[in-house]
Amino acid sequence: MTRTLLLAACSALTLSACASMSDADAGAAANAAAAAAAAAAAMAADQAATPPGMPADLSPAAVAAADPYIWLEDVRGARSMAFVEQQNARTAARLEQDPRYEQFRQEALAIFSAQDRIPTPELLGGMVYNFWQDAEHPRGVWRRTSEASYRSGNPQWETVLDIDALAQAEGKDLFYKGADCLAPDETRCLISLSEGGGDTVEVREFDTQAKAFVQGGFHLAPGKHRLDWESQDTILAAYAGEGSVLTESGYPFTVKRLRRGQTWDQGEVVYAGDQSDGGYGVYSTVYRDGEGRPLATIFSRPLDTYRQETWRLTETGPVKLNLPARLNVFGVIGDRLIFQNDEAWTLGGKTYAAGTIIAAPLSALEGAATDASRDFTVFAPTDRQGLDGVAVLEGSIVAVLYDNVRGGLVRFSRNGDRWMRTDLIPHDNISVHLVDSSRGSGTVLFSTEGLLTPPTLMGANVDTGQVQAIAQAPARFDASTHVVEQFEAVSSDGTRIPYFLARPRSMTLDGSTPTILYGYGGFQVSKPSIYVPEMGKIWLERGGAYVIANIRGGGEFGPRWHQDVLRERRQLAFDDYAAVAQDLIDRGVTSPDHLGIYGRSNGGVLTSVFVNQHPDLIDAAVIESPLIDMLRYHEMPAGASWIGEYGDPRVPGDAAFISRYSAYQNLRPDADLPEVYITTNTGDDRVHPGHARKYAARLAEQGHDYLLYEDTSGGHSYDADPRANARRWARHYVYLSQRLMD
Repeated sequence: MTRTLLLAACSALTLSACASMSDADAGAAANAAAAAAAAAAAMAADQAATPPGMPADLSPAAVAAADPYIWLEDVRGARSMAFVEQQNARTAARLEQDPRYEQFRQEALAIFSAQDRIPTPELLGGMVYNFWQDAEHPRGVWRRTSEASYRSGNPQWETVLDIDALAQAEGKDLFYKGADCLAPDETRCLISLSEGGGDTVEVREFDTQAKAFVQGGFHLAPGKHRLDWESQDTILAAYAGEGSVLTESGYPFTVKRLRRGQTWDQGEVVYAGDQSDGGYGVYSTVYRDGEGRPLATIFSRPLDTYRQETWRLTETGPVKLNLPARLNVFGVIGDRLIFQNDEAWTLGGKTYAAGTIIAAPLSALEGAATDASRDFTVFAPTDRQGLDGVAVLEGSIVAVLYDNVRGGLVRFSRNGDRWMRTDLIPHDNISVHLVDSSRGSGTVLFSTEGLLTPPTLMGANVDTGQVQAIAQAPARFDASTHVVEQFEAVSSDGTRIPYFLARPRSMTLDGSTPTILYGYGGFQVSKPSIYVPEMGKIWLERGGAYVIANIRGGGEFGPRWHQDVLRERRQLAFDDYAAVAQDLIDRGVTSPDHLGIYGRSNGGVLTSVFVNQHPDLIDAAVIESPLIDMLRYHEMPAGASWIGEYGDPRVPGDAAFISRYSAYQNLRPDADLPEVYITTNTGDDRVHPGHARKYAARLAEQGHDYLLYEDTSGGHSYDADPRANARRWARHYVYLSQRLMD
C-alpha cells in the first residue's frame, strides 16, 4: 500500500484510530478511499461534460424550472422590453456608429426602393396586378394594368388600394399580406391585412371595380385564418380569431361555410379535425377549371408538420381519400387529382416511389376498384432531381425541376393515361421560380436568376410551348469581378453535399477571402443559386465571397433529402454544414479568421448549433429570427406546429436527442466562441423572439462576446418596410465587415 493511499485512508479517521489500525484494516480503508476518489473524479468528469445550462431532468416542467431567463419569453412585458432597449442601444452604438453603416444603408435602400425593379405580376381577371413598395410608398400600393401595358416595358398603373393611406386614415400599423380573389372575374377579393407585419391578419372583402371595401361584406377579425371562396356569397373559412378554439400551435381545426352576412358563430360546420391536430391548421381549397367552375373541394387535416389526412367534400359530406399521409396536392384536371407523394405509396397494386407526380382519378382515391395495370405516373425524378413548384392548367402540368440544383422548366401533357414531357427551358446554373399562372389563358409566368445574374421574368404558353422574355431586371452590382462555381463537400456519413460559391475572379487560394456561408437545411425548402442584390452590392463588390450550402433538410433532391435529417437524425444537417465550411478552408478559399455564417429562422437552429460545435472554423455568425431553445420551442407560439420536423420535447426519447444539440442548453463558459450577432423582431408571431433574447442573456452570463438587436416593428418575413429592411442589412454587413474584413 502506498503512503499516499494510507494517508488518504487515515484522513477520515482520528490519529489514534489510524495508529491502532491493522495492516488489513488500513488496506481496506485505502481501497475504499481509492474507490471514493475514483467516483469523485468520475462525477467531476460528468459535471464537466454536462453544460451548466443543461437540466438533469428533461421533463418540460424541469426544463422550465431550470431556466433563469424564461421571463424573456414575455414578448412585450416591461422587464423584457427594458432588456431589449438596453441591448439595442449597445448594438446600435457598435454597428450604426461605424462609418460604413450609412453607406451600406443607402445602398440597400436604393435597391429595395428602386423604381426600375421588375413589378411582380399577379394575373387576375384578365389584368396584371402588382403590390409595390418604394420610398414614397413604404407600406405599398396594390395596383393594376392591362397585360399589353405590362408587357410594353412602360406600364401605366392604376392604384387599387393604397396601404399607406389606409393605415394613416385608420391610425393603425397596417401591412398588406395578400389577396384571394374569386374566379373567373376575380373582382371580389378577400384582402389580408396585418397590424404590425406579423402572420396574424384581419380579412376584409374588397371590390376591385369600386376600389373599396364592401360594406357589410365578409370580415374576419385578426387571426391565422385559412380560407377560400366557395361562391360569390359563401366562403369556406377556418377561423383563428378571438374566441375561437385552436390547436396548441395556435391554428384552427374547424372549417365552416359562411354565407354573406353571417358571423362565425352562425356558420355551418362542413369539416372538423381535432384540437390535438398538429401542423398549421386545417384548410380547404376549391379547385376550379379555366372558366372558374368548381372541380373539387379538398380539405387537408394536418396531423403533424408533414402528415395529413385528405378529404373531399361531396354532396353527402366529406369523404376521406386513400392518399399517402405525406403529400403535396397541386390541383385537379378533369376527374384527376394531381399530387406528389413524399413517401412510397401503393394504389391498385402499383407502388409509386416517393417524389413522383401522380394524376389519379378521384373515384379511385374514394375507393373505386382500379385496374392493377394502370399507371398514373406523370413524372418520377431521379435521386439527384427535385421539384420546386408545380402549376396545374387545363390539360397540362408545368413544373420547376432541379437537376443537381440546376433549374429548368418542364411541361407534362396528357395523352390518355400517359404524360409526355417537354423541356421549356434547359437546365443551367440558375434558379427558376414559378411566379403565377392563368388556367383560362394557359399562361405561366416564371423567373430565372443566378448568384451573379439578375432576374428575368418570362412567360410560357403551355399550349404552344412558346417561351418569351418579358422583363429583365437591371444589374444592382458589378458582377464582372466574380465567378460562380459549384463544388461538393463530403459529410460525416459520406454523403456528397453540393454548394455554390460566388468568389472574386482574382482570388488567390491563400485563405484570405472574406466569405459568408449561408445555410437553411429544413422543411424541404430548396436553396438554389439566387440573385441577392444587396449582398452583391455591399459584400461582393468589396471583395467578399458568398456561399449557398445545399445541405440536407432542404428539397434539392426531393423528399429523401429532407427526410434524411428529420428528428433524431438532425445532427447530419449540422455535419453537412460543417463539411462545407471545412471544404472551403481546405480549398484555400477562406480561413477561420475570414469565414462567417448566416442563417435565419430554421437556419438559426443551424447556425447556433454550429457556433457550439465548430467555433474553431469561423469568426462571425449572424443568427437571425432564430429557433435556439429547442427544449422549449414547442411552448413558444407557433412552435408546436414543427414537431414533425424536430421531435416533441415532451416525449422523453425525443427530449434526449434534442438535448444533444439544443444550442441554448449546450453553451459552455469555457468554450472559445467567436462573437455572434443575433437579431429578432418583437412582432414575430412565427418564431418567438424569446429564443434570441434568452440566448443573448446566457451568452452574457457565461462571458461570451455577442450583439443582440431586436426590431420593434414588422414580422418574421421582414417584408413590411423597405426602410427598416435597409437598416437591418446595413447592421448585418457592418458586423460581418468588422469581423471578416477589418
